[in-house]
Order: sequence, then structure tokens, then C-alpha cells
Amino acid sequence: MSEFRAIVIEQETDAGRILAHTAEVRRLSDALLMPGAVTIAVEYSCLNFKDGLALAGKRGVVRTSPLIPGVDLVGTVETSDDPRWMAGDHVILNGAGIGERHHGGLAERARVDGGALVRLPEAFTSEQAAAIGTAGFTAMLAVLALERHSVTPGAAASAAAGGSTGAAANAGPSADILVTGAAGGVGSVAIAILAKLGYRVTASTGRAASESDYLTRLGASEIIDRAELSDPGKPLQSQRWAGVIDSVGSHTLANAIAQTRYGGAIAACGLAQGADLPATVMPFILRGVTLAGINSVDAPLSQREQAWSRLATDLDPELLAEMTTSITLADAVPAAHDILAGRVRGRTVVDVRA
Repeated sequence: MSEFRAIVIEQETDAGRILAHTAEVRRLSDALLMPGAVTIAVEYSCLNFKDGLALAGKRGVVRTSPLIPGVDLVGTVETSDDPRWMAGDHVILNGAGIGERHHGGLAERARVDGGALVRLPEAFTSEQAAAIGTAGFTAMLAVLALERHSVTPGAAASAAAGGSTGAAANAGPSADILVTGAAGGVGSVAIAILAKLGYRVTASTGRAASESDYLTRLGASEIIDRAELSDPGKPLQSQRWAGVIDSVGSHTLANAIAQTRYGGAIAACGLAQGADLPATVMPFILRGVTLAGINSVDAPLSQREQAWSRLATDLDPELLAEMTTSITLADAVPAAHDILAGRVRGRTVVDVRA
């Protein structure tokens, strides 16, 4: 096809300030696609917090104008100059600059480099892979980071039962994994994966009244209000968590670090509360805590393939369906404001053909 539909963002900026912003569905020609070795007929994309920022005209995401947003895409290769891919291959792309500096997935067609593409696992349909998207991919990278730092269900259970040594043995009986921003995309997928792997999960959310049943169905053993973590706290607090997956940042992350058990690890992957980190080095020095940053955008191909291989075995498709809502391409623009306002639960798939 020579024409396709896409959401197009146009911005006028001055010294980083956005002076004018539009985001609307348009019909485009192939001539407007950016350079790339692989042309893809896109079937599905999705909405992440970053997509919400871009569509709503917030700073920090859109690097060029005009831009097709969407940091995820799932589709079928139409043509390829990359020997790794051929027409008919079903592929996934998460991040790698699309939806920021390169045209992204909220379109019926995309042209991209082939180096970050991952083959669609047989365990998932195209729609399921889009439901996972960058949020689920990030959640899996965070789980892998905890595992690399020896935060495993067995180790957590041993610590909880008093089987650890040193300062950890003096901590309280709980050795949960804390997931902040629990009702969001990263949090929802992280809870489902962690629970299936055998961790005991505590979910922190600002929507405890409305989302407790949902989070419990995903596998959370306990739900706490985000207010317990969101205000300034002491640099060292009672040891509660064997590990943490945090998508919030700021005081929430600082308190999570201060409450992490001796030898524990935190995977930080978001900044919904803020990009600041009002903490001290004391938990890292006195308790041997590790803070691991998660960058899904620039993850190398080996990590991408490992994460998707693990998602295929460690994420229950029924729970994925529980957390997923589907919308059309035109619905994506108004939905951006909902995701920024915290009114979206779980994952939102965009059927770009609808």
C-alpha cells in the first residue's frame, strides 16, 4: 500500500519549551517514512506512560517534529534489506528510539532498523505481544535484574524464615518483593510474573480502594497505600523488602531503598513521582543494598531476546488478558490524558488497523 494511517505529532519549540502541539490521525504516504532496512505492516501498538507524555504534549519524549509516536509495535515484515529478516516474519519492536526520535508504532506502517527486532514468540499472538509492550518488557528486565543480584524466591523465603546471616537475620519476618505503581503497566506485569515465580509480592498503589481485587487476582499478597512511601522518610528504616521494582522514583524510591533488607536489590525503571532521588548512601554502605537501573530503550538484542523468552514462559496469558484493554488508533489521543492522570489500569493495546 502507498498510503497508511498514523497519529502525527507536530510541535513548535523554543529552547526546550513546547510553544504549540498537535496530535491527530492523518493519512500519510510512504515517502514520509524514515530510513530503515525493514518495512513492517503494523498490526498493534500500545500505550505506555511515555506515549501519554508524547501525545499530551509534555516535555522530554518527542525529539523531532513531525513524529509518529508509539514506542512499541508488533507486525509482519513486508520487505527487508536486513538478512536477518524476510517478508512474512512476525516481529516485535520495543523502544530503540521509535516514538521519540524515529517514527513509531501508532501507525499502520513502519520502517525501522532490524537490529533491535525480536521474533514474535509462538506462545503469544500479535495482540498479546502488544499488550506486553514496553511496560511488560521493562517489568521482565527488572525481574531479571533482581535474579542477577541473587534475589530469588528461595533466598527470600530463607531470609524470611531467619535463614540468612549478618544484619539480615535481625530484620523483620517479611521478605516480600515490593512493586510500586502497582496498578500501572509495569507494575501489573511485574506482579503477575513475580507471583508465578513464587515470590511474595506487596503492591503499592494510590488506588487501593478500587484496585485491590484486581491486584490480588494478579498475585499480590498484600496491598499498601502509596502514601506509606511517598513522603520524606529517614535514610535508614525497618528492613522489609528482599527486592523492589520501582516505577515511581523520588521519595517513593528513596523510602523503598531505606526499607530494603541487607543484601537486597532494587530495580528502578520509572519516575512517575519525580526524577529526583532524595536519599543517602547509608543503605548501600551499611546494608549492601544494590540499586539497578533498567533501560528498556537501549537494551541490547541479547537482553531483548532473553526477556521475551522468559515472558513466554513466566507470564500467564489469562492474567495478561485480565489487565488488558483494547482501543482504536483514534482513541489513543484522548487515552493519553487518562494514562497520565492515573486513570488507566494495566495495559492498553491499540489496534492500529481499527
